[in-house]
Amino acid sequence: MAVMETRKLGPFDVSPIGLGAMPFSMGANERPSREQAIATVHAALDAGVTYIDTADIYAPSWDTIGHNEEIIAAALKSYGDTSDIVVGTKGGITRSEGEVWGRDGSASYIRGAVEASLRALDTDVIDLYQWHRPDRWLVYGEVLETFKALQQEGKVRAIGISNANVEEIEVALQVLGEDGLASVQNEFSPRFRLSRDELELCGQHQVAFLPWSPLGGTGAKSKDVGQAYPAFHKISENRQVSQQRVVLAWELALGDHVIPIPGASRPASITDSAQAVSLALTPQELELIETQFC
Repeated sequence: MAVMETRKLGPFDVSPIGLGAMPFSMGANERPSREQAIATVHAALDAGVTYIDTADIYAPSWDTIGHNEEIIAAALKSYGDTSDIVVGTKGGITRSEGEVWGRDGSASYIRGAVEASLRALDTDVIDLYQWHRPDRWLVYGEVLETFKALQQEGKVRAIGISNANVEEIEVALQVLGEDGLASVQNEFSPRFRLSRDELELCGQHQVAFLPWSPLGGTGAKSKDVGQAYPAFHKISENRQVSQQRVVLAWELALGDHVIPIPGASRPASITDSAQAVSLALTPQELELIETQFC
């Protein structure tokens, strides 16, 4: 296993690049075989990645909830020493017969989801448990009280929120305390920069910010980033590295609290992404990138 510098994710020290595991179970691309998915996790660990992100609803169908978590558990069990690996999962989105999707932040649902994730991950405690999406029928702070209780009961080590706006982050900081909110996981990429305020707020409070879809999406969406944003193409040509690696290096440069979690379904993809950690962009390159967004 390669050794990387680390960044803070709540009580944990993790690699600056994580692995987004969703493509193992669902998404726009063809789903990899179980063997390939496990090989991708192993490649991530070999490259020094120590944070893996999953969710209960990452599954091929409504009746296979936990599919992604089970793959992660199998991959870790078959690797060797994984004592320093942090796994984050998420709950709060519902998926039922007929592929009906919804949200449920009730205490009974969240507690049931935690128990199911504990079984799927084959663990006694979840490292990072994240509220996947707000249930706007309920009071945000009251739902977080359930997460806080689960942490106090020892079922969850750290608490995160996902798809949260500035106000919701501020509520979470109030309910959980300055040291109680470990992370915020929002969409952020060259294509989607609307979470910049949330990213900056997290930096002010030393909360880890985890961009999901940090390359703008899987497949063709990530491959054509250099066409949509020529600065990434120019820098990748000059540096002789992939455009995707340049994008991740730019995101890492936005703050030492930023931990991108690119999705991957092939070992080569996450191996390349992990190398963004060692790609230090110059002030001129960073200015070139920012200028193209104006």
